[in-house]
This record gives sequence, C-alpha cells and structure tokens, in this order.
Amino acid sequence: MIPGLLLAAGAGSRFGANKLLYPLVDGRAIGISAARCLVQGLPRSLAVVRTGEKELARQLQEEGLVVVFCREAAQGLGHSIACGVAASADAAGWVMALADMPYIRSATFAAVAGAIERGAAIAVVEFNGQRGHPVGFAAEFRAELLQLRGDTGARGLITRNAKRVVRISVDDPGVVRDIDTLADVHAARR
Repeated sequence: MIPGLLLAAGAGSRFGANKLLYPLVDGRAIGISAARCLVQGLPRSLAVVRTGEKELARQLQEEGLVVVFCREAAQGLGHSIACGVAASADAAGWVMALADMPYIRSATFAAVAGAIERGAAIAVVEFNGQRGHPVGFAAEFRAELLQLRGDTGARGLITRNAKRVVRISVDDPGVVRDIDTLADVHAARR
C-alpha cells in the first residue's frame, strides 16, 4: 500500500486568512480540492493537519482521508511529514502532496505511486522540465522521513539520493502551481 500524505498543517501566514478553507472559483475550498484529487488517485490517503484545526479536519474526513493531528506542525514541514509517516507505519511508500496545490490531476498522484510500486526509491514529477509536486518515497526511507525536522521538508533527502531519483514527465501544469497568497487565487479566477 502506498498512501498519499496530504500535508495540510502549514500556517499559511502569507495568505492572510485560513488558506486551506478559502474557496476557489468553483466554490470548493483550496485544501478540499487538493484532497479530492489526491483521494481519486490514491484512495487510501491521510491528511496531516495542525492540532485544533477541527473544521478542516472534518471536511477532509468527509472527502475520505484519515486525519492525523500534528502537535509540532508549527515547527515546519519536516515535522508534518514525520507525523504522517509515523501514522502509516505499514506503508510500502508515500506520495507527499501539498494541500495548497489544488490543481494536480489524480492521474499524476497515481503515476507517482506506480513508480514507487515498480521499484523507484524516490519519484518526482516534472512539467515542461520544471520539477514540481507530488514526490514519492519508498519505504526504505521510513527512518529518515521520521527524523525530518524544520521547514525544508524532504529536500535534503532528495538531494542526497539524487542518483536514485526517477523523474516522471507529466502533462499536468498543476504540479507547479501552488497557492501562497490571495493574489494567486485571484489570478486563477482570471
């Protein structure tokens, strides 16, 4: 089993509001749109949220995700990844998805999981030569993922294992399109 880990525990401080519950043009919240696409590609997925984010957790559960609360989320993305990996100890690998990237196609998540299932140690996606998200990791990296701290996520792990990274070229512009500010939402509406 290779679950998706929806990393939804960030503060969204640059956004100026509760980013993951902010509606897109179709009225669906940013984080819920990301969750829906993830679950369509990887039905057995988890969401890592900040402790106390009850409304976000409720909506993510309604989308079919298992919600894991991360007490250390304020300390950075690395803590959120470690929390999600700890909550899925039986996984054969993980596909890391960011909750502020609602435009990734479900087939892209499935492609990353497929690469891990076929033996890739690490799988990354590229659109027009630009690297994006999601990123997949095989279970052999469990111990290292559990040790992640701070806000750099798993970037160092990917760099240290660069020769073992499988690149997947996708026709999915959503892999390089995130929402960091309210201006990003307005740009999407145009």
